Amino acid sequence: MTTRHSIVIDPYNPSWPQEFEIIRADLVNVLGGLALRVDHIGSTSVPGLGAKDVIDVQIAVSALRDGIRQRLTDGGYTNWSPHVRDHVPLGEDETPSRWVKMLVYERPGTRRANIHIRIEGNPNQRYPLLFRDYLRAHPNSKRSIELIKREIAKRHPNDWDAYYDIKDPVYDLIWDAAQEWAAYTNWSPA
Repeated sequence: MTTRHSIVIDPYNPSWPQEFEIIRADLVNVLGGLALRVDHIGSTSVPGLGAKDVIDVQIAVSALRDGIRQRLTDGGYTNWSPHVRDHVPLGEDETPSRWVKMLVYERPGTRRANIHIRIEGNPNQRYPLLFRDYLRAHPNSKRSIELIKREIAKRHPNDWDAYYDIKDPVYDLIWDAAQEWAAYTNWSPA
């Protein structure tokens, strides 16, 4: 499993989208038709947003099958996390099957990445896409998120539990606003 380092929020790097495309192409090659879509998610997917220098990738699949893990392992993705459930925003249906995922990291010796494998249509698959698109469309929210993450990193540079204990409820606020925005704009992920 990837070792967690100190929490550092870097300025936005315009090469992050191109770095994602390299990872995406490899994952599509490894998974073939098992990947319904492969998206750049997380803070590195939002132009102008400072972030941890780790590319977050989401693979949408029809089901979490053993064949997915086998293909990724055969493709050199052997660094798996034991975490199998996403944070559930307050007020959401907590049924475990709606928030389940697989999480694998980059192949050894390649660019740092978190690769989240989620079931197409589940709320945990929709969440990062809506979050990304909402922040792209709302620059003040984007700047606020970066400021909050920088403050957490400054005050708790080595405490990942504190980072997520603070960050998750803040993101829940964005989730509520993003869902209202999505309904108003008839949003669907690109």
